[in-house]
Amino acid sequence: MARQAAMKGNLPAMRRQQMILFVFLASVALNAGLALREPNWLALPAMALGWYVADMLSGLIHMYMDYRPCTPGKRLNDIFFYEGSRESDEYLTMLRQRMATIGPFERISYDFKNHHPRPDALGRRPLWRLIGSTVVLAALPVSLLGNLAGWFLPIPGWLFAGLVAFLIGGAFAQYFHGSLHRAHNPWFIAAMRRVGLLMTPAAHQVHHDTLQRDFATNCGWSNPAINRLFRTLRARGMLDDRGLVPSA
Repeated sequence: MARQAAMKGNLPAMRRQQMILFVFLASVALNAGLALREPNWLALPAMALGWYVADMLSGLIHMYMDYRPCTPGKRLNDIFFYEGSRESDEYLTMLRQRMATIGPFERISYDFKNHHPRPDALGRRPLWRLIGSTVVLAALPVSLLGNLAGWFLPIPGWLFAGLVAFLIGGAFAQYFHGSLHRAHNPWFIAAMRRVGLLMTPAAHQVHHDTLQRDFATNCGWSNPAINRLFRTLRARGMLDDRGLVPSA
């Protein structure tokens, strides 16, 4: 009953989310059109670089969110260490109450921590829960700026090709992460894995086995660089393990 009531109450929010996602995809399509108006071989390395940068950002954000301490007093430990059924009305009510007291940034941080002991939970998250904050706060504004720049400035098309790759990789990074924790995914996920544009669940498992390496969750191209950064920060006393779980 609690779940059904929540779904009915969320219909206006769902419509807003769909509209924002539509605007974002339309904006990305416009940037792709700006790239196609001046075909150039430089588009290929630009797209590879854009995909690499998106992968690196996924890893840096993952590393930070994993080890960032949760804000004290929000009682997130109550839901993190909940021992009953996570399908129960009691848990779902508690989850809504706790999530209502924190902002989108804190929710993302909590999700990263929560998915370590419960990796499949991330795979069950709806699309907007995974990408909404990234789209609204970063990807959509950047894409719209690209649209404006393309109409008013003489920017070469290959730069827009790189921008499109970066926007897709960045906006859907957490969706790609969630796909690593789902048994069944759309066909394009498997196709992207076959050509190396997305990493495999086996490759990502290395991160879960240690929590100290391979933080990137798109293709993993940037993991060697991020691993070196992680070791440097740990050697300087940063990224304390206490940040991996919400405290009381």
